[in-house]
Amino acid sequence: MEYYSWILAFHVMSFISWMAMLFYLPRLYVYHSEHAANKGFTEVVAIQEDKLYHFIGVPAMWATILSGGAMIALNPGLFQSGGWLHAKLTAALLLIIYHITLGRLKKRLQAGSCSKSGKFFRMYNEVPTLLMIFIVIMVVVKPF
Repeated sequence: MEYYSWILAFHVMSFISWMAMLFYLPRLYVYHSEHAANKGFTEVVAIQEDKLYHFIGVPAMWATILSGGAMIALNPGLFQSGGWLHAKLTAALLLIIYHITLGRLKKRLQAGSCSKSGKFFRMYNEVPTLLMIFIVIMVVVKPF
């Protein structure tokens, strides 16, 4: 338990970094889909999408998962503290699924085979916000 607070701090920083990617990447998809006819523009946006996804998003997601797993391994009694942890982990699993869908959408956008509109991506961009609000409430308030 000596290192638990350090792992928790790393977990929070990793989660913040991961959320930054989850918030911004769909915004790039809005620009990509709305300017698909402008090849020069979409080539630049595709580079941004790749770097954001692979160099920030993927490492931050794994750092979040591994540090969260380490905290549970160090304190398995968390599972006895109420249903809040189960709810949080369910929401985290949904974020992982969302992350994977962003990777698939990125490939389709870059291949020119994505028919999703800018409006779709604007709405899809709200998913991580709602999950993040739920996760923070579960961790801080622990309502059940």
